[in-house]
Amino acid sequence: MSRKRNKWKTGLMILLTFSLIFEMAGCGARKSAGSDYYIYYLNQDTTGLELVAYEPEAEPDDTDAMIEEFLRLMDEGTTQVEYQRVYPESVEMIQYEYENHRLYLYFNNAYLKMSVTQEVLCRQAIVETMLQITDITGVFFYVGDEPLTDANGNEVGLMTLDSFLDNPGEEINDIQTADLTLYFASLDGTSLVSETQHVYYYSSNISMEKLVMEQLLEGPVSENAQSAIPSGTGLISVSVLDGICVVNLDENFLTQNYNIQESVVIYSIVNSLSELSTVDTVQIAVNGDSNMVYRQEMSLSEFYTMNAELITEEGEDVEVDQESQSEKEGLLNTGE
Repeated sequence: MSRKRNKWKTGLMILLTFSLIFEMAGCGARKSAGSDYYIYYLNQDTTGLELVAYEPEAEPDDTDAMIEEFLRLMDEGTTQVEYQRVYPESVEMIQYEYENHRLYLYFNNAYLKMSVTQEVLCRQAIVETMLQITDITGVFFYVGDEPLTDANGNEVGLMTLDSFLDNPGEEINDIQTADLTLYFASLDGTSLVSETQHVYYYSSNISMEKLVMEQLLEGPVSENAQSAIPSGTGLISVSVLDGICVVNLDENFLTQNYNIQESVVIYSIVNSLSELSTVDTVQIAVNGDSNMVYRQEMSLSEFYTMNAELITEEGEDVEVDQESQSEKEGLLNTGE
């Protein structure tokens, strides 16, 4: 039997008295081994998620009460400056349905106005928060009465923990290998050079998308190639959902090297990520903002796909040993 809550906020007024308790006691705690439940929020610069430990007022076996409590908390947000609610004030969750262990969430049309970066993080935060409730096995998103679609027009459908890329349980010193095809700028900066890297790396819960970006930022080994991405660019985050990869770089990405064509810079990233089976399209953001034009022609609000026409040369087939984080820190500490 379906249990439907129209304008669920109104029905939850009796729980509002608990919000102050939550703000004072729960919101300051980050994830710790002793916590059973967490509420997910955006971090301060809207580039990632923060987990805040929380002890529910509802009984864990009262699924409806747990749903209402968790949804209320995510909607209210927090007064803590290091966290923020996962969707803007203009976005309203109109109702929910819980049926056959699946949760259906209905949002107003303002949901579609979120940036891709925030929307992906919003979905992940809500899904991972709600799937802590024992009886829920999956979550569906709707805007109005229509199923949510991704930037490619495909229905998002059922979301579970497997919908989001992370690698829990891997040991930091567990050596992994990956075969990557990366694209760097040609020496004259007018085209792309492909380089095959067989990377030995120390897994620290790193996704393949992040590994690709880290290796791109390291630059090529091939003598007939150069890095297309401006020197000093830092990777803030990279996330993938529904085949859409959002790469968030810092402001150094806007440093211009006019010896390298702007399309070469963009497609160095797009083509390299598109070689992964998880990626169909790529969007690039700078400090979380994609509402800009890179140089003169390349709009960062666009979703880019593989451009094979720019690839004119092959580089080397090389083995690369990526330093572990502890080794990098050791080099920094010794000044080498």
